Amino acid sequence: MSTPIPLNTSALVFAEDGLIPAIIQDVNSHRVLMLGYMNEEAVKRTVAEGRVTFWSRSRQEFWRKGDTSGHSQFVRSFSYDCDADTLLIEVEQIGAACHTGSHSCFDDREIIARTNVTVASLNSAPSMPEGSA
Repeated sequence: MSTPIPLNTSALVFAEDGLIPAIIQDVNSHRVLMLGYMNEEAVKRTVAEGRVTFWSRSRQEFWRKGDTSGHSQFVRSFSYDCDADTLLIEVEQIGAACHTGSHSCFDDREIIARTNVTVASLNSAPSMPEGSA
């Protein structure tokens, strides 16, 4: 287990609109629950309060998951990717994560369940010539 470091929001890379995507994942099942967006203040509120706060792109205001629905997200871990331009927040989800009432925004929306590609077939595929990609 790694040692937590204090969050320095200046280390994060926000897009031109001032937002950063936040992937919300269930801490127990590791299932992706939803994707939301945060600005710097939403990140600070999330870390300080331990409840996920987003920036609504449509309403142009903060919203904290669960304030009106009762379906809250309690932060269990907070990290960012190697480019510092995407957040991964593991939460304890109380109730549904999706506004439709589904546990996950990705429930029942699978396009392709399986492919015929296997690790073995990838390992036996001919290699591409150098410089071609």
